Amino acid sequence: MYGLSDEEVAAVREGRMEGFAPREVALLRMADAMADTPANVSDDLYAELRRHFGEEELIELGAAAATENFRARSNRLFDVGSDGLYRRGMTYKQRGGGRGDAPA
Repeated sequence: MYGLSDEEVAAVREGRMEGFAPREVALLRMADAMADTPANVSDDLYAELRRHFGEEELIELGAAAATENFRARSNRLFDVGSDGLYRRGMTYKQRGGGRGDAPA
């Protein structure tokens, strides 16, 4: 299964990282640092990321985070609201996500 459970989404929103693997925590910290204004991934955070990810992985992960940050900031300019894709209690397959799967 892909994505986060409702409990994991709540934990991220509340800053509770104890249930996540160390590489996931590092990645969440990177995404948070990249969303700051100005964006700032510290040397310490970069070193932590490199313990868990190769350079090519970080290039892809950083690009994905930057793209989502760009899109979120553009949405603010045009007051674009949520598409309602996240519904508490709905699983990934019920949303119809991934590889053309139909909603369950």
